[in-house]
Amino acid sequence: MPLWIKRLAHERLLLGFGLLAVVLAIVDPQPLATHQRWLQVPTLAGLLGLMICIQGIRDSGLVQHAAAALVERVHSLRGLGVLLVCATALLSMVLTNDVSLFLLVPLTVAIGSISNLPVMRMVVLEALAVNAGSTLSPIGNPQNLLLWQYTHLPFLEFLQKMLPTFGTMFVLVLLLTVVWMPRGRVILHAKDIDGHPVSVVQAMLSVGALVSMVVMMEHNHAVIGALLLFVPFALLEQSTLRRVDWLLLATFAAIFLGLGHFAELAVVQRGLESLNLENPLTLYASGIVASQLISNVPATVLLLRHAPDAMGLAVAVNVGGFGVAIGSLANLIALRLAKQPGGARLLHTVSIPFLLVCAPLVYMVWRWLG
Repeated sequence: MPLWIKRLAHERLLLGFGLLAVVLAIVDPQPLATHQRWLQVPTLAGLLGLMICIQGIRDSGLVQHAAAALVERVHSLRGLGVLLVCATALLSMVLTNDVSLFLLVPLTVAIGSISNLPVMRMVVLEALAVNAGSTLSPIGNPQNLLLWQYTHLPFLEFLQKMLPTFGTMFVLVLLLTVVWMPRGRVILHAKDIDGHPVSVVQAMLSVGALVSMVVMMEHNHAVIGALLLFVPFALLEQSTLRRVDWLLLATFAAIFLGLGHFAELAVVQRGLESLNLENPLTLYASGIVASQLISNVPATVLLLRHAPDAMGLAVAVNVGGFGVAIGSLANLIALRLAKQPGGARLLHTVSIPFLLVCAPLVYMVWRWLG
């Protein structure tokens, strides 16, 4: 059996959502233009560009070098955990949640390879941190960007409205980090620190490409940015392109097609029309439940036309990023980048109870301060 077929057989999300997309395309045929809209080509192009850049940074040895420099200066596992959680949340406000994970999860894995840092525990905390941190900023995640453009609120006013939700989430993530991370000291595996020479040319190329890709994404030119990356990498670093996780990109394409089609089924739309979304609690619960079923970005698109309070919807779908992995695409990215055994099980063991604690607290704070 060819190797690629063996790898494909283990891609349950890709196969599941691919099957959903095919079945819906058969039972509910739609024009090609509609499928192209569901595919979200700019988002896929942005993910591809980020994956190329981060793979180049990994191959350059820069991540390993940064990991060694960091653990030599932070001596407590708990302190290292708090530092990484804060950095992840802060970056997600500025560079979006997926970019933050593409930067920090490889760094976390590299730190774990030279120390006693519990890698998957840290990655789960980082997944929670990006969901919390990106909640504050209009450009922190796709659903916020969509809702910001829809409401036409000034940047600072959007921040002000989301601040109570972010504050509640972030405090909970910090408390979990302090409680869950071991109290011991960082123990370096000295034999693993050496042997990671940094390729300066490749590092500069990859970092420069990452900066340019983020700029292109911010200006809605993700497709052009991704295409331009192929030229220098195809000429200078073909091996990097071969190591890009193409199946991850295919998985997101299947998710976008399957969930996008599902969200626009007539029966789903009729169900939404029967909901009393003018009631704040109904809107809040609907946003969270929809996020758990179809992810928070499609849930935002699904509910926006029916929700009279767009900022209330923003609170709901951001909270809905916790819980099951599909609640936020950032969760799936974190799991895929970490590539740790039992990662999904650990994420759900922590994230679902976290949602059950976080949701009522955020609702009370939102209603009290809103």
